[in-house]
Amino acid sequence: MSLNRDFEVEKGDGEAVVDKFETVGERDVVSLTRRILWKMDTRILPVLALLFLCSFLDRTNVGNAKIIGLEQDLRITNLQYNQGLAVFYATYIASELPSNLVLKKLTPKIWLPLLTVAWGIITMCLGFVRNFGSFFAVRALLGVAEGGLLPGMVLYLSGLYTRQEMALRIGIFYTAASLSGAFGGLLARGLSAIAPRGGLEGWRWIFIIEGLITVVAGVIAYLLLPTNIVTAPFLTEEEKIFAVDRLQGKVRSDAGSPDRFDPVHEREEKFKWSEVSRGVLNVQVWFTATAYFSILAGLYSFGLFLPTIINDLKITTNPNQSQLWSVIPYAVATPVTVFIAFLSDRMKLRGVMMLFTLPIAIVGYAVIANVTSPHVRFGMTCIMAIGMYSSVPCVLVWNSNNSAGHYKRATTSALQLAIANCGGFVATFAYPNTDGPLYHKGHTIILGLLVYSWFAILANVLWCMKINRDKANGKYDKFIGSGDDRDPAFKMIL
Repeated sequence: MSLNRDFEVEKGDGEAVVDKFETVGERDVVSLTRRILWKMDTRILPVLALLFLCSFLDRTNVGNAKIIGLEQDLRITNLQYNQGLAVFYATYIASELPSNLVLKKLTPKIWLPLLTVAWGIITMCLGFVRNFGSFFAVRALLGVAEGGLLPGMVLYLSGLYTRQEMALRIGIFYTAASLSGAFGGLLARGLSAIAPRGGLEGWRWIFIIEGLITVVAGVIAYLLLPTNIVTAPFLTEEEKIFAVDRLQGKVRSDAGSPDRFDPVHEREEKFKWSEVSRGVLNVQVWFTATAYFSILAGLYSFGLFLPTIINDLKITTNPNQSQLWSVIPYAVATPVTVFIAFLSDRMKLRGVMMLFTLPIAIVGYAVIANVTSPHVRFGMTCIMAIGMYSSVPCVLVWNSNNSAGHYKRATTSALQLAIANCGGFVATFAYPNTDGPLYHKGHTIILGLLVYSWFAILANVLWCMKINRDKANGKYDKFIGSGDDRDPAFKMIL
């Protein structure tokens, strides 16, 4: 392959210069691709995983705090506690789409770390609340700050990797969510032992220390994340050319078919409400968003109430041991999630993979809702975690894969997450204390939602097949050369 063209490299201060490259001769495409991916994977993904781990820690640590005195010390009822959780999801959802539209203007290098530092400070404030009013207000602010992170990271990665590489990368940083459950349980156990210090109970130190860790993570992200692929300091200028060509579909290799995302065009793309409308009216986003809604209802309830559920199983002697036992389901789910994401990229399948992973979680919920043996029920929590966590990278990346054009992709990514995160409202009220220790109603609700999710994913697979068939039959020929997902050359990933 030869590269012989002008290439515009953006400098850090925004000044654009044009560097002219002469023909560089034949390249080992596979070797160069692996080198670029290795550099991006080792310098970008760990930072995003750290941010996502902090995000999940700071939204679910309230579950750890609950079983060691939060409700009693604040003198709040179980209903008020659930209302505090619900307001988080309300503000979280409301901030997702606006945040994604702002991202391009402020750049990921600034916006993502800024959000992280903000919610880290807010999390620390939770350690000083004294009543329901302050608890409610701080949880609301936490939702505003955290809401833009995940859609922003998905949008950011879609400008760095090809469609066929996204699921594994999403899977790698999303395992931080499952690791956060394991790490959070261990950390909560350790931090609760601090009490009493400085007149503060142990559960307060969970928020203070974890919030401080998040602030540090935000500073690290600002120092290490590049704005985009052409400003990445760890790539040589020749590697930048090659990386951009890969995203534009100008490079073919054994890795698979070319991508059609054009990072140069998308950096210059002007905002149009028509592109936002095209994203909102996209049938695929509604199938995947409602399916993801069902999965997140399970994941959020799992994260928020797992310590309580394990405590009520009476397989431990005290709440501190329950914190440690809550590590196991997350630790089991983590390697499986990465493996499924790897298979998804290798096979170039998203929804089809979920048709096999979701039934694992469905079986887990069906059993735990109808058996009484504590040890069997605990085993089912591991099965539930495997099925739900391993499904997420596929559904999370699917809309981004099948949307071309920055503002349409920004809209579909944020809209999907805004709808899906409404599952947090279900999670908040599905497991009231009065239903313990069996929580039959809560498990049955999540079971029904996961069954719906399976059928919604099947419907979207069939819809994508129809679009590809229509493109092959010439029904989209009027969009030839459009450069977006309506172009007949743009094939939907199933």
